Amino acid sequence: MQSYERIRSLGRHGAVALATTFSLSVLTLLPGFSLLSSASTGNPTTPMLRVVAAENFWGNIAQQIAGRYAKVTSVISNPNLDPHSYEPTAADAREFAGADIAIVNGLGYDPWASNLLAADSVRQIINVGVVLHLPDSANPHRWYSPSDVVQVVQSLVASLSAQDPHQREYFTNRERDFFSTSLGSYHQLIAKISTGFRGVPVGASESIFSMLATSLRLRLVTPYDFLRAVSEGAEVSPADISTIDRQITSRQIWVYVYNSQNTVPEVTAQLALCKKHNVPVVAITETLRPSNYSYEKWQTTQLANLLRALQTARSQRVH
Repeated sequence: MQSYERIRSLGRHGAVALATTFSLSVLTLLPGFSLLSSASTGNPTTPMLRVVAAENFWGNIAQQIAGRYAKVTSVISNPNLDPHSYEPTAADAREFAGADIAIVNGLGYDPWASNLLAADSVRQIINVGVVLHLPDSANPHRWYSPSDVVQVVQSLVASLSAQDPHQREYFTNRERDFFSTSLGSYHQLIAKISTGFRGVPVGASESIFSMLATSLRLRLVTPYDFLRAVSEGAEVSPADISTIDRQITSRQIWVYVYNSQNTVPEVTAQLALCKKHNVPVVAITETLRPSNYSYEKWQTTQLANLLRALQTARSQRVH
């Protein structure tokens, strides 16, 4: 609606403008009528930033920080898709081309996204690997590292503020609330596991769990070469398989954590062995599952499952 001062400046046309403005005001009170599109939020005079994330775990975090001042689109949102081998569509290319901010994981995890961005003039690109100053050979699953998530969110706040300086305080407040409130249960579960099960030996199917295991102070005893090979789709060595089988059959590990989105035959065999020898298993995923979960609900659900499995393993050993 135009302000009173603006209408006064219209001179002799002011009365007409005022009448028109009044009529529109009445219409906006009618059910189902709006001058704004249903997707618009916040101040209608403030254009919404367009943010595109290669994966929905970063996209969900971005939407929580940007709030009503951005529309975030995630390319990988189907939990049945493999981000490593995803083949982008023409629609994906258009999304990136029209973005004010693009978020990619980098570190060899989503090369298709970096290839798309190389041909576009996106205003700002947040490459997680670059933000964290990591070599290309580093473990790409940085969203499973609590400390890395902090740095990525800080970079996101800086990028959002650069694009919309008037909302800098809004973005900063959203960042504070995200870590202090939204992730409250997440940090409580991390603390509970790390203090109650510090040093407990665990196994895993791939490197996606490596950084979280460190944060939880669990001792991941699965051979590193096996973890990396499964994660990257490479061939695993018979020696590593024998080692893991022995860890399971002799119950050297308390629990076995596996990526349910990447159950290669070797992992399927290990899961069957865990069942046979009564070793609790815990499923985790690479992307949000279900896809309508928030990042924090997804992570806390998985941590709660892990805590229960560790408690079960402890009771088994006591008895």
